[in-house]
Order: sequence, then structure tokens, then C-alpha cells
Amino acid sequence: MSSPTQPKKGPISEFPAGDLRNSIRLITTHNEEGKGVFLPTDHGDHHKIMVNGHAVANIIYTTSGNPVSLQNDADISYARENEPGLHIQKGTVVRLIDFAPGVDSPMHRAMSLDYGIVIEGELEITLNSGESRVMRPGDISVQRATMHKWRNCSKEKSARAVFVLLDCEPFSINGVEMKEDLGDLAREYQKH
Repeated sequence: MSSPTQPKKGPISEFPAGDLRNSIRLITTHNEEGKGVFLPTDHGDHHKIMVNGHAVANIIYTTSGNPVSLQNDADISYARENEPGLHIQKGTVVRLIDFAPGVDSPMHRAMSLDYGIVIEGELEITLNSGESRVMRPGDISVQRATMHKWRNCSKEKSARAVFVLLDCEPFSINGVEMKEDLGDLAREYQKH
């Protein structure tokens, strides 16, 4: 397992960001006797350098529907074989994102309910109303399909967050249907 190195300013060129630990993913399944066992430990199925090195995403797990079919490890095969878009219609995405020091994400909206958990550093979430909040390790956001962006508050260290994205039903505000708007993130994600 690699250990963190000194903080590196500038774009991120690999997962994990140079000053963050390489996290592991543990997946459980069942043996022929029906007992719980671990699959081989790894670091996720899909990694992507994003927005010119401002961040790197690591897909921890995805599902294609709810309830999830565990029969014959169908969910495991789906997660390995299908790199998701930002979110999956009727499915879920668990994504680990490392943010380079001092960078902002583009303003964006996915049609999803997102749980964001900061695990390293400090991230500021800003909404299109101008409201913002700083999140520290252990803080959790429940982001309900709002236009928002993320900023790593540190100019020296990378930040890391886990995002769990769940598809949501279409909805309107005062008769105006809310729609996905990925802005500059659109080129980073394929549609699912």
C-alpha cells in the first residue's frame, strides 16, 4: 500500500492525489456454504483525471437499479464492466474524489440526491444562490439536485470526499422543471 508523499501543488496526475493515502475497497460476497467472505482487496474499478487535473475520481461501486440484484454476483459484474456517468438513472454511484489544492469544480446539477462526506481536508460547497458552507472531515452534505460547486479551501493540501449519488424523480419549482446541467463537467461524464 502506498503512503502519502509531500503535498504537490498543481494538477493531479494520478489516483490518489500525491499527498493522500491510497484507500482500499473491501467487497463482501458469499461462498458456496452461504458464509460471508471478502473478495480480493482493490482500489476501485474506474479512475479518471478530471477538469485538467483539478480532481481525480475513483468509482468505488455502482448499481443499475433498486432493489439491487445480488444473485450470482450480478451487481459486482455490473460495477466492474460499466463506467458510470455522473449518476445512473434508477441506480447508484459511490465515488471518491480527490481535489487538488485551491481548485474549484465547475457549477453543476445532476438529477440526483447526493450524500457528500468529507474525509480529508476542507471543502466549501457553494450554491447558485451564493450561499456557501465549509465542510471538514466527518461533515456530510445532503445535496438535493441543486446547482452547486466544490472548492478545496487549502492552497497547500489535497482534499478528499466520498459521494453517494442516488437517482431522483423529475421535479419542478414554481412550474419550472429542474434539469441536469453539468456545465463544464459534461465532457467528463458519459450518459447512462
